Amino acid sequence: MTTHTLRRTLCGLGIAAGLTAASALGTTPATAEPTLEPTIGSLAAYLDSTMATAADGRTPTAIADTGSASGSGSGSAATSRATDTLGEGPAMTAPLAAFAYSLLHPDAAPPKANRWDCEPSAEHPNPVVLLHGTWLNAFDTFSYLSPRLADAGYCVFTLNYGKSGLLEGGGLGAILPGRNGVGPMADSARQAADFIDRVRAATGAEQVDIIGHSQGGTIANHYLKFDGGQGKVGKLITFGATHHGTSLMGIATLGRMINNAGIDILGFYRPIIGVSNVEQAVGSPFYTTLNANGDTVPGVAYTAVGSRYDEVMNPYDWTFLTAGPDATVDNITLQAGCEQDISDHLTMMYSPRATSIALRALDPANGPELACTFNPWFLGGGGSL
Repeated sequence: MTTHTLRRTLCGLGIAAGLTAASALGTTPATAEPTLEPTIGSLAAYLDSTMATAADGRTPTAIADTGSASGSGSGSAATSRATDTLGEGPAMTAPLAAFAYSLLHPDAAPPKANRWDCEPSAEHPNPVVLLHGTWLNAFDTFSYLSPRLADAGYCVFTLNYGKSGLLEGGGLGAILPGRNGVGPMADSARQAADFIDRVRAATGAEQVDIIGHSQGGTIANHYLKFDGGQGKVGKLITFGATHHGTSLMGIATLGRMINNAGIDILGFYRPIIGVSNVEQAVGSPFYTTLNANGDTVPGVAYTAVGSRYDEVMNPYDWTFLTAGPDATVDNITLQAGCEQDISDHLTMMYSPRATSIALRALDPANGPELACTFNPWFLGGGGSL
């Protein structure tokens, strides 16, 4: 059944792509009014527009099979969900090892996280909520950072958000276990909002502090601005966050230029790379809304960390923020004062220097001295091979 459904879906995507190409060449029938994107829902809308009314007065309609549990999804919009973690995985010092573990344990919590009986101390009254990035999960992103935060006396919590299958709009990456953060980012921000309310209720804390990696920083920003987060967050610390979108070494910039010229090339790739990746391309409507009134909200202390070797969030300084009224911003280049740390987008979360920056940002008065060790690009290693 799954094979047949996937085959029908891929066939539908191929037909839709062909119709899109035909439309660009001016060969689409003049009666086709719906905007045609290479998705099952758009194909269904196109077929509906060509249906003639039957003799009994009824008009046939196409059914878009999204593979949803209820069988009633239209396929016209991506959907996603969040899940709690199950158990704790081991501490890791490199992202590749953490990735391998998470393939078999996709919902594992990072070490010492999600201990719901944790009581915040007077020294650290705010629980710390960790938000992973695109195509990642709580464990493979934070298996190095989480236990170090807990050992420093913080209550640590995290979730897996933006879970969406291939037929739900999550893209091909979602086929692998544990590849989350692929659904619409506004939905993911609401999932984070619900989770943060649970953390506040369980711990009795008025506020939380958030550490977000990549898209995790962006949905935290959305939560603060649009999902009731203002007043519930004391500090937002981000690493390689796509606060203003990314050019992906110019690829996304070129795609956005083509889109603005009237050819929906990013829409064509949406079923392949997933909704959140399209939204994170620089110049997307998501960012127009997100940053319309500035980068920050009042009452929050922001720390934005970028790496010169980040191959995903680039130019890397697009991750930096500009402070608005009653907000503070500390923009930090990871290599400033420590050139031997050559962490990239993923290994940044396995860098001793990044960890020390996070601990210092959480507690400026009592945080540790900033570490400076070699952390290799791509491999990571917690400061060593």
